[in-house]
Amino acid sequence: MWQDESCRVVLVGGDEGRDFPGFCRVVWHAHVAEMSDLTVAERRHLMNVVFATELALRATLQPDKINLASLGNVVPHLHWHVIPRWRGDSRFPSPIWNPAGRDGAVPPAPTFPELATAFTRALAELQAES
Repeated sequence: MWQDESCRVVLVGGDEGRDFPGFCRVVWHAHVAEMSDLTVAERRHLMNVVFATELALRATLQPDKINLASLGNVVPHLHWHVIPRWRGDSRFPSPIWNPAGRDGAVPPAPTFPELATAFTRALAELQAES
């Protein structure tokens, strides 16, 4: 959906994208294991991208909640999951990695241009604040 020299935002497809419309990953390009491996400026930039992704999803989808998670234990590969959640989704209020507890009811995914525009606007506003 978006990238610069440091990181990228990927709109997740497949089952995860179908069950959780708008699910995004923010991926740091360089292979580092922990947030504290980044410089202060790099951490600020990465979190601005994560927050811009959250703001764009909230603006386009109006979810009940956004889940943020930074996972990965095997490969030194830093990334954040930004996951819109709805009270009617198949796993709410449990984590998305739990088995589905019921059939889910979620809104349709945002259009790619709509989400990209909302992201670009949110990132510009966050960078102006920094």
